[in-house]
Amino acid sequence: MNRSGNGRLTLRELKRGELISAMQQADEEDDINKVLRYFSYEHFYVIYCKFWELDTDHDFFIDRENLIRYGNHALTYRIVDRIFSQAPRKFAGDVEGKMGYEDFVYFMLSEEDKSSEPSLKYWFKCIDLDGNGVLTPNEMQFFYEEQLHRMECLALEPVLFEDILCQIIDMIAPEREDCITLQDLKGSKLSGNVFNILFNLNKFMAFETRDPFLIRQEREDPTLTEWDRFAHREYIRLSMEEDVEDASNGSADVWDESLEAPF
Repeated sequence: MNRSGNGRLTLRELKRGELISAMQQADEEDDINKVLRYFSYEHFYVIYCKFWELDTDHDFFIDRENLIRYGNHALTYRIVDRIFSQAPRKFAGDVEGKMGYEDFVYFMLSEEDKSSEPSLKYWFKCIDLDGNGVLTPNEMQFFYEEQLHRMECLALEPVLFEDILCQIIDMIAPEREDCITLQDLKGSKLSGNVFNILFNLNKFMAFETRDPFLIRQEREDPTLTEWDRFAHREYIRLSMEEDVEDASNGSADVWDESLEAPF
């Protein structure tokens, strides 16, 4: 809701957002997980568990090497370096080279739902290396080079940047063909895929193969956001893992609670 990013909501932002109606829904709804906007326990649980998994020493901070493991090593080193350079958003904490929980929430919401306006701004700032407000072919190629190298290492058929650039231009249809603005991205429903192509190999491959499971999910309930669908899938997976873990430890005489996440 806070589009200016200054940490304070104006009356105008409050009126334009959905916070008040979400609060009313939270008051009236017995099952908090049915309130998908802001207050879902499932959503919190998924974010917190992801953070806990990456924070191996449990000091409530994660560094570059922790974040590179996100999504089964889905992200490139170059995009992780940009995140830690604080190009998309200044970190809330003051520990050098470390990302706190609040920073991780911004990152994860941006990564798992690249269709939202805050997410588009987040990744646009990452790719816009010189900060001039446009994405040039050279900037996009800088990030795609690592993707290309990863494809070759995994024995996947590499897609040359020239072909990728044509695909991106076709998807976004920018006003000018020599650069892409944030406004261009906001006007296309495929903008999120552009960022996946540039720095998330797993999602790039899923987009190229048009995963039928994800397509069916979108058609079943088009009102859900990408984040809603992701969080629901992850919550089910985490719950199943927890059930298996509980069953395997059921016969243990002593349970070390210090190893469990606080929630």
